[in-house]
Amino acid sequence: MHYLVCIKQVPDTSEVKLDPVTNALDRRSAPSILNPYDAHAVEAAVKLREKTDGKVTVITMGPPMADAVVKKAVELGADGGVVITDRAFAGADTLATSYALSQAIRKVGEEVPVDLIFAGKQAIDGDTAQVGPGIARRLGIPVLTQVDQIISIDTDKRVVSVRRRSDNGYEVVQSALPCLITVEREINELTYSSLPNMIKAARYNPLVWTTQDMEVDTNKLGFKGSPTVVSKIFAPPKQSVGELIEGTADVAVGKVIEKLTSVHGLFAKEAE
Repeated sequence: MHYLVCIKQVPDTSEVKLDPVTNALDRRSAPSILNPYDAHAVEAAVKLREKTDGKVTVITMGPPMADAVVKKAVELGADGGVVITDRAFAGADTLATSYALSQAIRKVGEEVPVDLIFAGKQAIDGDTAQVGPGIARRLGIPVLTQVDQIISIDTDKRVVSVRRRSDNGYEVVQSALPCLITVEREINELTYSSLPNMIKAARYNPLVWTTQDMEVDTNKLGFKGSPTVVSKIFAPPKQSVGELIEGTADVAVGKVIEKLTSVHGLFAKEAE
């Protein structure tokens, strides 16, 4: 079985700041990390490989320094990975990103066909949850989103059964392989990296592909292939703090009634 995981290098949003002039994310203000949802996707793929044998390949799109997250995935147990990087990818929205990744996946599959693709539910820097389904659509395979448990996988019948979250609770669904799964963090607990994996990751050099290494239409990449544009990002206004009413119970109740009456009278006046 060949498991492929799409991963992304993102700024640590617990530390990232907004540029007060441009209102854009200042990515230099925070360290880059492996997207947390993707880490759980790697863990899920590694656990399945332990049950079914095979290999786990990761793939990411980004600047050359994105090789750090491929190394991190190897540390988590992946067998290897690919970084696709090119100036033509700059400014890509989710549509262009899903196209570039799907073409890279096709190339990976030329050597060893891909049986199951994993992705995190979303990236913490964008929160769109669109890239995974977009890849599945471009590859023409089923997609199972918001999966928090892999119930079983039958390599002979080539089907996978999972539990996924829905608006009304949970659903247990089955899909033929190949398919794509986007995972919740609750799908597993991340394990500590073993010393052999840490040594392997430190020595590992990911494959690096540019547009010259893949069959792509450059008009579908980067700014050219991105119909959506983010005009501005801004922090929401801070909510005002509540008023602390002090005094005995009778005094406090009286003050609350007075304030509510005042507000009600204001609304009544506006209604007139």
